[in-house]
Amino acid sequence: MISRRGLLASALACLPGCMPGAEAGALSRPLDLAALPPGGPIRLLGGLEIDTRVLGFGGLSALHLADDLTLTMVSDLGRFAEMRLALDAGLRPVSLSLLRAGPLRDGAGQPLARGHAGDSESLVRLSDGTWLVGFERWHRIRAYRTLSSPGTYVEAPPRLELAPANAGLESLAVLPDGRLVAIAEEFPPGPDASLTSAWIGRPGAWRPIAYRPGANLLPVDAAALPDGALLVVERSFSIFGGFSGRLVRVPAAQLANPAIGAVLEGEELLRLSAPIPSDNYEGLAVLRRDGRTLLALISDDNENRLQRTLLLVLELLG
Repeated sequence: MISRRGLLASALACLPGCMPGAEAGALSRPLDLAALPPGGPIRLLGGLEIDTRVLGFGGLSALHLADDLTLTMVSDLGRFAEMRLALDAGLRPVSLSLLRAGPLRDGAGQPLARGHAGDSESLVRLSDGTWLVGFERWHRIRAYRTLSSPGTYVEAPPRLELAPANAGLESLAVLPDGRLVAIAEEFPPGPDASLTSAWIGRPGAWRPIAYRPGANLLPVDAAALPDGALLVVERSFSIFGGFSGRLVRVPAAQLANPAIGAVLEGEELLRLSAPIPSDNYEGLAVLRRDGRTLLALISDDNENRLQRTLLLVLELLG
């Protein structure tokens, strides 16, 4: 979730092309997108606009894409949704259908209140099917057998509780070997303000490291590739420039056995600029399908009628 919502809402009123246009009653509609310039490492396969009026809520901040094309999302309003993604023969997105949705719950099974307790921002699924959800404001990680089950305690990375209220655990990824990577949005581990705190390992065995985003950018989600590399979405916002961002790849070698305090830094793969529609991209998922590596990106509409909830499907080439 981006900070200073009031400022954001005022600024977005000046941005063109942000009014929702989904067909009444439909959960999604295809986007008319131009292709990316040829020769790059990523191909844009297509996109969908999700009508949050049909879903019943917005603020979608993280996602997971399963082998059966179930798309699971959490919202910074303390809710979750599961949808079925339809792809055509070329793996281009066609539509979404809602499977189920509901509130995330506390340890007693009670729905989380929106705000301090319910600001869910990151999501991974472990090999045993357990979901881990990272939260901001009240900084923590909770485990869920299913996303409608009670949330149970997970030992969070050290010092996470000291992160700024709205700049905590935006990024959570599980590597092929089962280790987790957690990255705070904006929480320098020391005097170098160009870095933010990160951790690698497992609950009870976290190793403090750091992450260096691009200039004026902040990390907002991450997902692992099958070869052990890490993709990270970085985002920025300005009143006059609106949203911008990029997708970077951190090589597997940086993640193999980093020393305490090691700094992760990625290589840029894609600028989130035209023909990519401008919006607040906060969620990333990776899926290997038919011998191809698919990426899914989702934008958080901040519950603002001047923004959209966009799902993009891309292919990582090579």
